[in-house]
Amino acid sequence: MEWGAVQVLLALLLLPAWAAADTVLAATTRVGTDVLLLGAATAERTPQRACTAEVLARHQQVLHVPAPAGGWSGEPQAVDVFGVLAGEVRISHGDRQICGSMHDARTRDSRFRAGVGMVVVPTAGDHEPIVVSWAAPIKPRWIPTVQLGAPSPVQQDDTARLLVRAACVAVAIALALSALMGYVTTKDRSFLIYVAICLLLVLWQAVLGGLSGYPEPWLPVENRASWWLVSLTAFTEAVLLPVLWRLCGGDRRWPGSRPAQHVLLWGLFALGLGVPWMHFAVLPGVAAGLEALFVLGCLACLAAGSWGVLHRDRYALAGLSALLPWWIMIMADALHAQWLVAYRIESLQLGTTWFLMMAAYALNLRLGRLRQQRDELRQLADTDALTGLPNRRAGLRKLAHYLERAGQDEQPLAIGFLDIDLFKDINDQFGHAVGDQVLVAVARQLRDSVRNHDDVIRMGGEEFLVLLPGANRASAFARLETVRQQVQAVTRVLAVPGLEVSGSIGLAVLRGDGDDLTSLLRRADHAMYCAKRAGRNQVFDADQAAPADAPLRV
Repeated sequence: MEWGAVQVLLALLLLPAWAAADTVLAATTRVGTDVLLLGAATAERTPQRACTAEVLARHQQVLHVPAPAGGWSGEPQAVDVFGVLAGEVRISHGDRQICGSMHDARTRDSRFRAGVGMVVVPTAGDHEPIVVSWAAPIKPRWIPTVQLGAPSPVQQDDTARLLVRAACVAVAIALALSALMGYVTTKDRSFLIYVAICLLLVLWQAVLGGLSGYPEPWLPVENRASWWLVSLTAFTEAVLLPVLWRLCGGDRRWPGSRPAQHVLLWGLFALGLGVPWMHFAVLPGVAAGLEALFVLGCLACLAAGSWGVLHRDRYALAGLSALLPWWIMIMADALHAQWLVAYRIESLQLGTTWFLMMAAYALNLRLGRLRQQRDELRQLADTDALTGLPNRRAGLRKLAHYLERAGQDEQPLAIGFLDIDLFKDINDQFGHAVGDQVLVAVARQLRDSVRNHDDVIRMGGEEFLVLLPGANRASAFARLETVRQQVQAVTRVLAVPGLEVSGSIGLAVLRGDGDDLTSLLRRADHAMYCAKRAGRNQVFDADQAAPADAPLRV
């Protein structure tokens, strides 16, 4: 409600300014003539260019897209090539050709952002094919996708692919920032590890989807894309597999698996660091080995997660959920599904994003557990173990809060300092077990006699403090008299033969002359001793007692 009132007030204050600005704009703007012109004329040539002989020498794969039976219609034809992860793509028709790279958007037709594309306009009836060529892929099944059609739908599909790729990277960055805030709050290094995983996967996705070269290269991929991909894949698996294993409950089921995880982690990191010095002919074998290792790792995680779910491990469900997209892609790849070939990059990025979200969910569960443990520790630190009441430290903190509020709001505040009469004799005569029963029963009676249970504090031993915020002297005296009667009723509640329970209470009311916590407690404690010396089992007002430094009459 307070924030809503502030918003309304701000709106009312800014309304005249908005009205004035609108009036000024209406007076100065000339519709149809005013415009904001950005940029300037350029003599820069289009970056599209033909492939060099060196590039063409590496193009082992060639596709001839034939004209329809009756020849081309004469309408523009868009050709877009996706999934060529390394090297340049050549598209040609007649005398026109382009050569573009996924990792340098400056080499591509600006109408195509996720793939390498070109729009050609064949002569009506012409039968010359459109020729597409590229270098052989690292993995046999990672074949490119060539899309042919009218420019508008092909460009729309291209833009949609770019949006998916960019959105996945943006989500990873947002999750990393969120985890960084979590680390600032908790100082738990698990959040920093998650941030590092997010940033690593951002780099991997950028190289995989070509965003490393959009709008211009910001990673030095150039013609080393194959090495970058294999190296980053090794790094990615080094973190993905152990995290999936832990999410699926593998650590909880097989605690001795930690050494194997460390070997896998550092082994894959070492492999990733060594990839840049490998010969190109070795890369396909390394890529195939990484793919097989990932499938085996997913199989092990599936087994661990299934075991966890069967044994009602609710955290394992998050691991199986994180694993689901990878298993869908593994099965689709085994069945040679066409949709996976057409949208492999987008599928991998969406699977990665889902994994990061499930890992973030697990981190939030961890954060919840940390907060719960912190609250439990705080509760233990502020609670008396025997009676369940706030202890002296928590009570003094609460009293200080009431004092501050009473000073700000000019409200009355009273306290009652209670001591169980002859408690040492009770312990000596009936034993400490009965003494503990008396303390617990008195605490229960005190708690039931106040509105807020936290306003009753065990100060130590047989001493209790009752906080009465908002109570004036007469009201506080009457309520403490009720408290005294409740304490006396413990005798009947416990029904121990020969046991008599009563309490002496000292009342102190906050004064308006700079009274503080120490003086308030001192007066209440002094009044309690006055009540004892006056015969016990009564409420004594501190302002009716002799000064603390004067001799008391018994």
